[in-house]
Amino acid sequence: MDKLFGGGAGPLGGLESALGGGASGGVAALLPAVVGMMGGGGGGASGLEKLVGNLQAGGLGDIVGSWVGMGPNKAITPDQVKAGLGPATLKQLATQSGLPVGQVAEHLTSILPSLVNNLTPDGKIPSTASLAKSLQGLQGLLPRG
Repeated sequence: MDKLFGGGAGPLGGLESALGGGASGGVAALLPAVVGMMGGGGGGASGLEKLVGNLQAGGLGDIVGSWVGMGPNKAITPDQVKAGLGPATLKQLATQSGLPVGQVAEHLTSILPSLVNNLTPDGKIPSTASLAKSLQGLQGLLPRG
């Protein structure tokens, strides 16, 4: 599932080259919204913590745990994305990206495993400051629309 991020080294795991040649269409439109979601969580929690918590609460702990952990990433289906994130989050991402909710869920099946994996390189959710630094670097790499 690392097709989006490539195999490069560093905190973003080769995202630079992947965005240059791999992120297109709906994925490119959705990435800025997803990256923005990762940063803001409210209540002292990062968006990444909130995302992981919501997916775990939705019965997807084994799947999301594989993304955070050090082993291979388990796949997630569009229906699991819909159940784990809920309609409000999907609608917000759809509005921000200009994509239909169904396409958002479909694209998230490839974006989320790689993104969470690359934002948790030590097998755990990073500190807020470390996450903010990674997300800031990531935002600078995103395609401009």
